Amino acid sequence: MDQRAIVETHGLSKRYGDQLAVNDLTVSMREREIFGFLGPNGSGKTTTLLMLLGLTEPTSGWARVADCDPVKEAIKVKKVVGYIPENIGFYDDMDAIENLKFIARLNNIPDSISSIKIEEALESVGLKEEAGKKVGAYSRGMRQRLGIAEIHIKEPSIAFLDEPTLGLDPEGTNRIIEYIQSLSREKNMTILLSSHDLKQVQKISDRIGIMIKGRMIAVGPIEELAKEKLGVDDKEISLDDVYMKYFQEVSA
Repeated sequence: MDQRAIVETHGLSKRYGDQLAVNDLTVSMREREIFGFLGPNGSGKTTTLLMLLGLTEPTSGWARVADCDPVKEAIKVKKVVGYIPENIGFYDDMDAIENLKFIARLNNIPDSISSIKIEEALESVGLKEEAGKKVGAYSRGMRQRLGIAEIHIKEPSIAFLDEPTLGLDPEGTNRIIEYIQSLSREKNMTILLSSHDLKQVQKISDRIGIMIKGRMIAVGPIEELAKEKLGVDDKEISLDDVYMKYFQEVSA
């Protein structure tokens, strides 16, 4: 794997009043890797993503995303990054094709090209049969799948995915996880995957980052973290066991 860092932070911190949401974050993500970003609710993961996207400014420290400064070059960052938030928004009075075509036009993709990409994307995420339905009638899981289709249309260099399988049944989850993996391997995309589904994160992630109480307390391949924290050298070790060990120590 190419070791060049495409996302970097150094001493990145964000304070809201007396609350330190992100505390001295120094981490890097490599080109074409899938980085599993773990942590309980309120750990600072979403705030970190917002700073990387240039949607909120850090209190201190800095970040670089695809050689851009998110604070000074937020528009450049948005051109090369795809983002699926936990609660993704679409135009409810438009169907899936209309939403994706609108997104394609915002990204200066000609209709002649986007029409083909939209058809491919909807087929890939299992929404082809629901393409003509108004998105307002979509379930949460269907909206998540439509968000993945949006990433397919834009084909960014980097994708930040916040709970992309939330609301999906097991079959749908497996399908989306496999598709996310193909984006990294076939489209050379760097993926930051934030999820509470540790089994799926372990299945496709090259490295794991564990964030608790605003601090990144561990970064590395699952095998290295298991050896460090559990003293075992076993590729079959459960990420749940490793994560809980870190969590219990910090929370003690």
